[in-house]
Formats: sequence, structure tokens, C-alpha cells
Amino acid sequence: MVGVLEGFVIIFTIIFIGFLLAKFRVISSDEQRLVLNRVAFFAATPALLFTVVSNSTPEELFSLVILGSSLAALATATVFVLLSRLFFRMDRGSTVMGAASTGYVNSNNIGLSVGMYVLDNPAYVAPLLVVQIVLFTPLVLALISEPSGAKSRPRQIASAISAGVFSPIVVGAALGLAVTVTNFSTPLLVAEPMRILGGASIPMILLSFGASLYKATPLADITQRSATVTATLLKVVVMPLFSAGIGWLLGLQGDLLYAVVILAALPTAQNVYNYAATYQRGMTITRDTILLSTFLALPAMLVIAAVFGR
Repeated sequence: MVGVLEGFVIIFTIIFIGFLLAKFRVISSDEQRLVLNRVAFFAATPALLFTVVSNSTPEELFSLVILGSSLAALATATVFVLLSRLFFRMDRGSTVMGAASTGYVNSNNIGLSVGMYVLDNPAYVAPLLVVQIVLFTPLVLALISEPSGAKSRPRQIASAISAGVFSPIVVGAALGLAVTVTNFSTPLLVAEPMRILGGASIPMILLSFGASLYKATPLADITQRSATVTATLLKVVVMPLFSAGIGWLLGLQGDLLYAVVILAALPTAQNVYNYAATYQRGMTITRDTILLSTFLALPAMLVIAAVFGR
């Protein structure tokens, strides 16, 4: 579990630096902070995803482990939407971002450490990242986009879906997938700038997230508190349980079943906050769920490891 601890320490360190930048007014306003999110969303993260996906193999992108993880994420998000409709008075954007927070896992930062040091196989992480970006992200962005009131309802829906599908992040992942499937050799003059630019993605997102925590108290918003606690419990407890059940139904055993459950226990990805901040939808529930799930993911993984005798 040393690798997991290292991953958490690295992430918390960068978040804390972002907090300090806000405290000492290097980042002195929300407008300045959101510049980091916008640069990450429109440039750095697409470059990162192109690099990660293009360096994967087709065999790594399709497996029962990824199928089980994806189905568990969808099931958990669906539960949140149903609970939101029944018990929480939330706008559509907050509901969508809350649902995304329950199923969208941190496969890039902590996920890589977990894959390498806990599962002894980082190959599970890249395809999970691809599935989230290629399948889940367009849906999330389509649902939180604000369509023009001048269009008919079908055209509004089509416009929102189009905005999600053709967002820079999805395009970057799709281009990387095309490179992988066709076995195309990316020229150095393309690959190296993408690698350098992509390296800025996660730091910018984490710094912005840390800056957003300055003068912000988790669960301080009473109107969002119940929904946030629910989203956190769904992410940390329910999604691993769903993963175990779905994995068992898919016939997974031993290391493969363990992999599905461990991946489900990963905390909510900071990318979800990047979407929320960029589109100004559901930022409170997203920020608080990321923070709480990040702190609770480590003990959850320790429990899972004990259950599986690892």
C-alpha cells in the first residue's frame, strides 16, 4: 500500500500549494483561479489524454475489468439521480455533477499508483480513463451545457450532445484512440509538444481545486449537505459493492475481481471539478465530494485489501 500512500501525498501536496497561493493572494479571485481550469480544459487535458491513450494498446482498452467498472459507475450514478429526484431539491446541473461525482474515478493520479503498486498492473488504468472520457464525459457535458432558447427541443438536445462530443477533451481522447487502433506512429514534433503540454493538466486542475478550498468549508452549504454526503457514500461504499456484484456476475475471480473493486474505490476525479468550474454547474457538491472521497478512499482500499486477503 506504499504506492497508494505516495499517490495521496503527492496530490494533497499540490492541492495545499494551490490553497497557499489563494491564501497569500497570488491567486486573488475566482476569475484568476478559473483561468487554470479553462487552460486545462481547452489545451492541457486534451494533450494529456491524447498522449495517454495513444500509448495504450487495443487489447488494454477492452476487458471484463473495464466493463465491470463502467457498469458499476453507471449504476451508482443512476442511484444518485433517483435519490436526487426523490429527496434533494437540486437544479439539473448540480444533479448531473453529483451523479458524475459518484461514478467518475480518479484514474489518472491515484489510479496510476494503485494500478502499479496495488494491482501490479497499470494496464487497467488507461482504458478506464478512455471509457470515462470517450463515453461518460460527452454525456456529462451535454447535460450541463445550456442550450439556446431559440432552438426547438430536439435541436437543443442535439446541440448539447454535439457540444459534449466535440469538446476538446473528447477530441483529444478520440484522436489518441485513433492512433492506437491504427497503430500509427506519432511524429516526434507532434508527440513531444503534446507530452509537455499534457504535463501541465493535472497540476493546474489540482492548484485550482486547492485555491477553491481557501475560505471554503466542506459541507458548509446546508442546501447541498445531504446530497454531498450521499454522493460521497455512494462513491466510497456503494460503488465498490456494485463492482463486486457485477464482477461476480461477469465471472471475474481472484485478481480480476480484486482489480474491479479496488478501481471502484478510487476517489472522485479532479476532472469532474474542472467540468463543473468550466461550465459553472454544481461546483459545491463536486468540490466537497472530491475532497471527502479523497480522504476516505484510502481507508476504503485498506478494508478491501483486508477482505481479499492482500
